[in-house]
Amino acid sequence: MIKTEICDLLNIKYPIIQGGMAWVATAELAAAVSNAGGLGVIGCGAAPKAVIKEEITKIKRLTDKSFGVNVMLLSPYVDEIIQLLYEEKAPVVTTGAGNPGKYMSMFKEIGTKVIPVVPSVALAKRMEKIGADAIIVEGTEAGGHIGELTTMSLVPQVADEVSIPVIAAGGIADGRGFIASLALGAKGVQIGTRFVCTVECQAHEKYKNAIINSADRDAIVTGRSTGHPVRSLRNKFTKKLLELEKQNTDMETLETLGVGKLRKAVIEGDVENGSVMAGQISGLIKDIKTCEEVIQDIIADAENVKNRIIYI
Repeated sequence: MIKTEICDLLNIKYPIIQGGMAWVATAELAAAVSNAGGLGVIGCGAAPKAVIKEEITKIKRLTDKSFGVNVMLLSPYVDEIIQLLYEEKAPVVTTGAGNPGKYMSMFKEIGTKVIPVVPSVALAKRMEKIGADAIIVEGTEAGGHIGELTTMSLVPQVADEVSIPVIAAGGIADGRGFIASLALGAKGVQIGTRFVCTVECQAHEKYKNAIINSADRDAIVTGRSTGHPVRSLRNKFTKKLLELEKQNTDMETLETLGVGKLRKAVIEGDVENGSVMAGQISGLIKDIKTCEEVIQDIIADAENVKNRIIYI
């Protein structure tokens, strides 16, 4: 069995973390991942405190294993969400879209492990300095809001510059990506899109099928002109966005157009007019499995890859 220091740090069996995807990463999905030996993560997105409290109550009923909560630091409810996580003594908190520094002492007080998501070496070093327990280094291959550097180029550069554990994210869905990430210096991986296509994921079946039916070039980027690029599957919505960007449409208009579009795809199943956020690895995903099957497949595949490399 492949075990790293991330397993001990987060009290999990396998060094696999599920991405905290807004609208997708519910208690049901997170609990299934945790029960299968990884770290399941509830995604807060821009949800208010009451919604997240209900999700935490639910996951505590569904699993006795460790779990995490992903906090988007630009959320209008961030302060009350942080207070809730303090009260609930969340085992792990991952953060994005901001600096969690002002909350660090609260989490240290209750033993919560804090793991920011970073897109650059500079931000990784800053997060280590403020006391992060580990960092998730996310490459541009990921779905949703992205940076510009690839996982393969970014992970080893960060691993060389920090002493805390690095978790690789972006473009990872099987044992090959898992082993490659460890070879680059990571101590674990974060996986998002592969966990969308699972039995326990509550996302609409049309959302899952859009990923399953996608090809290698279907995960495209919109929003570069606004400075907030997003990777999602090409559809009527992305076509409209790209056309408006070519016309130099102002940022406010573009961002207003995107409001509610992720929910439209994930919950309502409108995969043509909604935002089907998914990573470049989508073309590799061809079926829907349980979370346990996904994790066991990754570990078994990783062992085979490792043994084959050693044999060569």
